[in-house]
Amino acid sequence: MHEDMETYDEKQTVIEHLTELRRRLIYSLIAFILSTILAYRFSEIIVKNMIHNTEDIDFVFITPTELFMSHIKIAVIGGAILALPIILFNIWMFAKPGLTSHERRSVLKATSLSGILFIIGALFGYLIVLPLTIDFFTSFQIDGIKPMISFSSYLSFTISFVLAFSIVFQLPILMTIVVKFGLVSTNTLNKNKKAAIIVIFVLAAILTPPDVVSQVLLAIPMILLFEIGMFFAKMVENKEDS
Repeated sequence: MHEDMETYDEKQTVIEHLTELRRRLIYSLIAFILSTILAYRFSEIIVKNMIHNTEDIDFVFITPTELFMSHIKIAVIGGAILALPIILFNIWMFAKPGLTSHERRSVLKATSLSGILFIIGALFGYLIVLPLTIDFFTSFQIDGIKPMISFSSYLSFTISFVLAFSIVFQLPILMTIVVKFGLVSTNTLNKNKKAAIIVIFVLAAILTPPDVVSQVLLAIPMILLFEIGMFFAKMVENKEDS
């Protein structure tokens, strides 16, 4: 009888967790749909802003649906960004009961810092590096060959470019995590700093177009982010040792 009661309680717990997960997923989906609809209403403003930033280029659309699908892509990405705080909140509310107070503080700090770095990386890539990169590519013009760039291809390039910078700016978080879990020490990172700088410039060359300006504009922030990561990793390491 006692074993039956334990089994029943376990089943109830599993059902409660699944019910809560379903509820959080529904809330997140509703937030995403509403945010996407809202973002679609502002998609034309975003398109005009992107065109304004590249006034020397006359964009075209090749297929009848291309421009419309670009608006949809902007709406979906914009909706995901707008809904992200709500989605993260629902993930947090689902995971929160299973975390200790120390783990809760750590997750909140890491998430907040990650979000700030993501936004800074996106703005840096879009406002500073992207215009220089576009100027570099459009400077290659030959008589008899007229550039006809579709807005869809420009949008895809912009999204991948900005996303690359946003991800790269997560370097301090990554360094702090690997040190916290004992995968590597700050002494090891410090000893291999020269090798890390070489790797950074190689990554910058891969992630950016083949021009020195873009590579340096990505490499310098990555080196600064490496130093920031060392600072936070050292703080975590000292806490673990104390």
